[in-house]
Amino acid sequence: MATLSAELAARALECAPSSETLWHLNLGVFGLFQRSHEALSGYVDLAGFQLFGIAVPIFALACAGLVTRSRLPLAVSTQFAAGYAGFLLMSWQSPAPRTTQAALGWIAVPAGEGFYMMAGILGMTLLSCVISHLLYLSPVQTDA
Repeated sequence: MATLSAELAARALECAPSSETLWHLNLGVFGLFQRSHEALSGYVDLAGFQLFGIAVPIFALACAGLVTRSRLPLAVSTQFAAGYAGFLLMSWQSPAPRTTQAALGWIAVPAGEGFYMMAGILGMTLLSCVISHLLYLSPVQTDA
């Protein structure tokens, strides 16, 4: 849903480039997706690739698992979702000069709405992984 919202906000900004609200949404709320688009554009430069090439296939795999009542596609989709969330987190990190001392000062954390967006995505992905793993492994524990 977040990826879809980010794509819709980007398309709306193209239609109304003078809207302050859309600029705030794109830079403040969905800045995480802009940075990940920049990171991906070196490899795949297709408009909407994060939505149609990553998020929709993960969602379709989860839906297929729910419709067929199969736990494996659901578990695999949560693993892909965790990988995508990790990629979003890593794309937020800006390159920093190398230092010889041990410090965590180079780890970039978004402020404001960007932080809440990233925390929400990571939190929901973690919850989804825990639930899918419990559902996937529960028959194994009862059979043993």
